[in-house]
Amino acid sequence: MLDNLVEDKDFAKFMQKSIEELIVLFFQKEQNFGILCRIEEVHFQPELPLEISSEFRPLTLFFLAGYTFESARIEDGYLVFEAGFGTENFGSVVSVPILSILQIIVDETPVFINLANLKEIDTSATEKTDKEKIDEEGIENSMASFLSNPENSKFLK
Repeated sequence: MLDNLVEDKDFAKFMQKSIEELIVLFFQKEQNFGILCRIEEVHFQPELPLEISSEFRPLTLFFLAGYTFESARIEDGYLVFEAGFGTENFGSVVSVPILSILQIIVDETPVFINLANLKEIDTSATEKTDKEKIDEEGIENSMASFLSNPENSKFLK
């Protein structure tokens, strides 16, 4: 049962929205926080040197404080921030897909756990909203009812 839930697109949308809202609240309250995320889905611009990126574990913790916190923003389903890495403080812009964030941590305590198991949600314009689907079904049902009445044939050419 839980497997069905964590793979559900609506559940993933709920989790993504909840993560975004919590992060925005932390921005407003100026609350530093950490994120535990899947490193394979994180993007760095510019790319990190191999001697730095090879040190990351599959689940990696980033702590947003100081300049990293100040530079952070949510943009198109990503948490984006600037950070320095390694002994030389190699600078990179880090883009973390919101659904790759598995935990949000404050003072070493997880305050949010994301159970969704989708990497991304298709939000393209080609996907119809529930209202559009209901409207289309309603039109089809109305037309079927109209055509099923033989007296309505006089309205058709």
